Amino acid sequence: MKDYVIITESTADLSQDMIDELGIKVMPMAFELNGKSYMHYPDTREMNIHEFYQRLKKGEKSVTSLINTEAFLEFFEPILKDGKDILYIAFSSGLSGTYNSSLLAREELLEKYEDAKIICIDSKAACAGEGLLVYSAVKKKEEGLNLLELGSWLEQNILKLCHWFTVDDLNHLKRGGRVSAFSAGIGTALNVKPILHVDNEGHLIPMEKVRGRKKSLYALLDHMIDTCAPAKGQVVFIGHGDTYEDAEFLADLIREKFDVQDIIINPIGPIIGTHSGPGTIALFFFGTQR
Repeated sequence: MKDYVIITESTADLSQDMIDELGIKVMPMAFELNGKSYMHYPDTREMNIHEFYQRLKKGEKSVTSLINTEAFLEFFEPILKDGKDILYIAFSSGLSGTYNSSLLAREELLEKYEDAKIICIDSKAACAGEGLLVYSAVKKKEEGLNLLELGSWLEQNILKLCHWFTVDDLNHLKRGGRVSAFSAGIGTALNVKPILHVDNEGHLIPMEKVRGRKKSLYALLDHMIDTCAPAKGQVVFIGHGDTYEDAEFLADLIREKFDVQDIIINPIGPIIGTHSGPGTIALFFFGTQR
């Protein structure tokens, strides 16, 4: 069977070092900050992530856009020309139209390359949750799974991938339509921190509210305690919106409670950070259910 390439986008929030180690390909995604367009590459060649969050804190406005079909055609075709198949793990269709763009490109390319195989997987995941799924897929490939077997494994395990978030400023969620203007104003005044997760359809859903930053971090741990599959040997991912100290605090809580193999901490890039804002902490692990 032919070799295949695992592809994702920069929303997976994997570091360039990890991408090189895993041997995957990552498509950049576009965002605008104060009307100027940028591409978010994992090596942050166009904008440093710390700078991005500092500019958000100063009140600059950011918007994002999906990857269009033409970009997929340009990215996928050289791989097919090289005689390899493709496994593409996409940003949640519940949060972006990117996955649908990939399906249109797949259909067009398979008419031209009749012997090729392209599997597009809707991760129903975001941020380093998508990254954890990609990381796990690479490990399964290293175990010897072929393209079809790995596609099947992903479909069977996507809904076991748990996402739990807390944000520091409700106004970013307000702009994205996740909370009302009234709730954002009251929440900010009362130091209320929402706890959110990604549901089975890949949508970001508010679940509860707690008072204070430390309580919100403990709440993330509590959800891991409630839903984590056997933690021994798991690799856990934590994403942060330019607040590494809080991410490390949560990692220490997890190490005290669970015998995990490793905890990987990465910053949340501009694509997700546009909507979650500075100070976000996100926890990702495999559980019994989402």
